[in-house]
Amino acid sequence: MKKDYVIMSDNMGDLPQSYYEEHQIPIMYLSYTMDGETFDETHRQSNEAFYRCMREGALPTTSQITPNEAREHFLKQLRSGKDVLCLSFSSGLSGTYNSCALAAQQLREEGYHIEVIDTLCASLGQGLLLYKAVELKEKGADFDEVRDWVLQNRLNICHVVVADDLYHLMRGGRISRSTAVVGSMLSIKPLIQMNDEGKLIPTGKSHGRKKGLRALVNMMGEQMGSRREENDIFMICHADCEADAEQLAQMVQEAYGIENYLINYIGPVIGSHTGPDTLALFYLGDQRMSSR
Repeated sequence: MKKDYVIMSDNMGDLPQSYYEEHQIPIMYLSYTMDGETFDETHRQSNEAFYRCMREGALPTTSQITPNEAREHFLKQLRSGKDVLCLSFSSGLSGTYNSCALAAQQLREEGYHIEVIDTLCASLGQGLLLYKAVELKEKGADFDEVRDWVLQNRLNICHVVVADDLYHLMRGGRISRSTAVVGSMLSIKPLIQMNDEGKLIPTGKSHGRKKGLRALVNMMGEQMGSRREENDIFMICHADCEADAEQLAQMVQEAYGIENYLINYIGPVIGSHTGPDTLALFYLGDQRMSSR
């Protein structure tokens, strides 16, 4: 008889809280601090309030999960008799995966069965990978089958992003100060993609918001390739610009005929680095990066 297992993750996947609860997915929480106040699993702030503060000039800082925190989360599941498969936020963007991997190594030495996967994904890209993994588990796939599918397909989760406020990208070291100033003056919207190292890379630019949305739809068409039929759902996250997210969803539906989609906020930890009005689209594709 195969041992029961649980799929875990962290809150960087940006799926709705109701999804985690419905599918019984334990979640670890990265924290952030804004105006001297720290927000975490037990002390939360609404997404609307977070972005309102950012628009008013607040500059939040973020913290990764520590090995001790990861260990405690893992032990809650392991001590209940379940094996643990954890899908972690990209190591290209945070030290959280390394903390989880260290905790897992120590627990394996103590006789527990636990594996941590570096998803090399972020936000609803990580969420889409988790969604597919949970779907497999609920159809009867065992621990090894789900782990192998995730490892084989994580680099096929495409992330295409249009940012609005160049200042926050500059603050995070993604673009230079001169580029930010010139770009803001010219209404240039940077296009960003996730590379195979799990890092967000500026790969192009659009002149104006509408052209930025169209660019995301076009990149999706370029990247889906042979995986097009597997896209029974696409996901969109937004930094407090829900109307744009709905418009983007409609554009994808009209272009590719995919009916099912999920829209949610970019959570505060990632939003701290993207700034308000960032918009991102996630789907399965043959390759992640395309030139614009």
